[in-house]
Amino acid sequence: MSTFDLPDAPRLLLHAALTPVQGSRFQPTGFPDVGPGVYTLPNGDEHLLVESAQSVANRLESACWDDSAADLVEPLRGLPYVRVNDLEGRLLTTSVLEAHRLNSAYIENSDFKPTLESAIAFDEKRPLDRRKLVDALAKYDIGCLVHGVFLESIAGVLRVPRALSGFIEASGVSRVTTGGVKNDRVQAKKDEEANLTAAEGFGNVPFHRTEFVAAEITAYFSLDLEQIRSYRLSDAMNRVLLALSVFKVRRFLETGLRLRTACDLEAGELQVKKPVGFQMPDLATVTAAMPKLIAAAHESFASPPVTVAVFSKAKKGKS
Repeated sequence: MSTFDLPDAPRLLLHAALTPVQGSRFQPTGFPDVGPGVYTLPNGDEHLLVESAQSVANRLESACWDDSAADLVEPLRGLPYVRVNDLEGRLLTTSVLEAHRLNSAYIENSDFKPTLESAIAFDEKRPLDRRKLVDALAKYDIGCLVHGVFLESIAGVLRVPRALSGFIEASGVSRVTTGGVKNDRVQAKKDEEANLTAAEGFGNVPFHRTEFVAAEITAYFSLDLEQIRSYRLSDAMNRVLLALSVFKVRRFLETGLRLRTACDLEAGELQVKKPVGFQMPDLATVTAAMPKLIAAAHESFASPPVTVAVFSKAKKGKS
């Protein structure tokens, strides 16, 4: 496994048990106008979606980013991505941080878009050349081959689904209903005549809150190995994609499980469901391997690997 060759299997399926770091209560993700994602199985058991696939994808990306350096964490440097600056050269965003990656509005409205269009060479009068699409994504933002992308701003057929996905769910759940109040030390009662309303933040404001306890909380991850093979990239690139996916999962479980103020979790041992016999490298092993794997695949990447784009709608600062 030290070579990070792709296992001979269609999927790599992983799971890890999670527990609150303190106490037993936790706050799941909530959805506007819906609330927590509680659902009932055919046998009557209540389950709860703690973290959605979309959120876990974003958190897996965050596990690779160093905010203080405004760059990838050191073991991953050399991987390609697009950095978007304003007209004065200040960082606005990057394709790593954008929810839609290369389809970000900031990239779409930058001077990099013609370069990307040229690399993909899409012709609406001919079938999609998937080889050029995959090569362009590998060259400019390898994360698109892991987390997917939909380049609808160029053409509706330029779509790559997620190869690495994950979610967190809980079973045997029960609600914990609590509440509190936001106290106004100056004027506890709202004064409608003086136009001091709760909507403006005046007065004591009571609120309710729903947390959960659970018999089990589990994080699940799936890496589509068949999709990676379908890219028809070099062995060196396949090793990078597998190692990068392992790095993301491992680092998320070790450093990224403080999902919310009231949802701070820790992971037990990461288990491999399929393929049987696969030995999952630990974080130290994959961290040490990444620089050499990246160097072996560098010919597939842009040079330099970080492509700097300028957001053309950015406004110049005042002199």
